[in-house]
Amino acid sequence: MHSVVDPLLVIILLLNFFLLGTSRLRAAIAGSAAQGVILGLLAALVHVSVGPRPLLIAAGAALIKGLVIPILLIRAMRDAGIRREIDPLVGFIPSMLLGAIALAISLMFAQTLPVVPSQAGSLLLPASFATVLTGFIVLTTRRKAITQVVGYLTLENGIFIMGLSILEAMPFLVEIGVLLDLFVGIFVMGIIINHINREFSSLDTSRLSALKE
Repeated sequence: MHSVVDPLLVIILLLNFFLLGTSRLRAAIAGSAAQGVILGLLAALVHVSVGPRPLLIAAGAALIKGLVIPILLIRAMRDAGIRREIDPLVGFIPSMLLGAIALAISLMFAQTLPVVPSQAGSLLLPASFATVLTGFIVLTTRRKAITQVVGYLTLENGIFIMGLSILEAMPFLVEIGVLLDLFVGIFVMGIIINHINREFSSLDTSRLSALKE
């Protein structure tokens, strides 16, 4: 399994750095969509046996993460008339350095955790921790609301990878519930984006400080 899963996880990690280093919103959305498609493949590959359950989870993850949500974000980007993340709270190169530190910490921390023999030496846990931290970095260091939604997606992708490491112990309804929670969360964020853009004519969340008395 490692020979197939680990190369896909390496691509996930490379996409993390891409998300940290790009200033174009469309590229960030495309990177998040690529992660979603890869996670769909991983959801099918980590199962020991092929059946309706892994295929349904894989199809749901790839469809929601790789197609539906990116289309909604691109539509929001077009409606807002913005294309780039300008003047982030933390620059793109420092963000990538933070991502490298997060990856190193994730690799070291994953080695201290007990894992089942079949996952010994796998990148599932390091990739999950690194992706969660990458999403947190994007979520907290970018000004545009759409980029922050991409950060939320990346963070949830890390949680999804963590779920894959214990997939056999997770009930089917819990797995579907994760996807539904993500879907509802994105709709809520879409409403927030719409209201921010309508009230402030901008998706720069730092302007929310104008609401202070």
